[in-house]
Amino acid sequence: MATLRQLEYLVTVVDQGSFTRAAELLHVTQPALSHQIRALERSAGGPLLERLPKNLRLTPTGRAMLPHARAALADAERARCAARQAAGLETGELQIATLYSVSLGILPAALKAWRRQYADVGIRLFEHRHTDELAEAMTTGQADLAIGPSPAAWTGSTHRLGIEEFVVVLASDDALASSDGEQAISLTELAERAWVHYTPGHGLADLLDQACAQAGFQPRIAVRTEQTAAAPALAAAGLGPALVPANILPAGFDGLVLRPDPPICRTLTAYTRGTPDSLSAAFIEVIQAAWPTIPGTKPG
Repeated sequence: MATLRQLEYLVTVVDQGSFTRAAELLHVTQPALSHQIRALERSAGGPLLERLPKNLRLTPTGRAMLPHARAALADAERARCAARQAAGLETGELQIATLYSVSLGILPAALKAWRRQYADVGIRLFEHRHTDELAEAMTTGQADLAIGPSPAAWTGSTHRLGIEEFVVVLASDDALASSDGEQAISLTELAERAWVHYTPGHGLADLLDQACAQAGFQPRIAVRTEQTAAAPALAAAGLGPALVPANILPAGFDGLVLRPDPPICRTLTAYTRGTPDSLSAAFIEVIQAAWPTIPGTKPG
């Protein structure tokens, strides 16, 4: 039977890529660490790690065990926090996994409302680039709940929040700027432009490519950025059009903002591995109530 300590040792060795560094971090001797890993391997029925000359590599058995080890450690930490909270030793912490763009545009209003009602409950954010990465992190037990697009074939609990709208940003002096107040644009009008794009693996890179494909073209790239917040700034500087969530634009944004026609939107949800615990359920209620106050969103 694997122990939590053995699972912690395995996760630490994998994350550090070295028995030596893991032993230092865990404050144990390297022989003691190796002994516990061997005991875990006996319990698992085979090797978990392949020891290479310069690094370590998980075996198929190790790859199968690792997400469950992470989930077990995360559940144990939440159990510890819940017990300490019940004993009056700490006020608790809600762990939320989300996307970078959501933490930038959606969550501030919800967290502001949360703080007014639950000032003594801490929030820890885990931010990810892509919906698939977010769902995988939730599966392995990283956080209490996730805020983002609903993952495919999710077997846990899902709560619909609403619709997030996207806009096209250009420089304020772009030739498409109109004095008649026209704010709509078809992406086909931008087919010959070089775009402010996102780095591969970024969820918004996929969204932009899909939107352009539906409009009948593949976007040429002027620049790629890892940071969602940088995209509108680069577009406003004249590097090319950018497709961004409307809610990330700051007040008084110095750029031309156009509404895609047809609209480009995505539905956001809150989801958990099982039935939401009391804190997660409370946060879902708070963000649902705050949704109408978030710019660039609508019910749905």
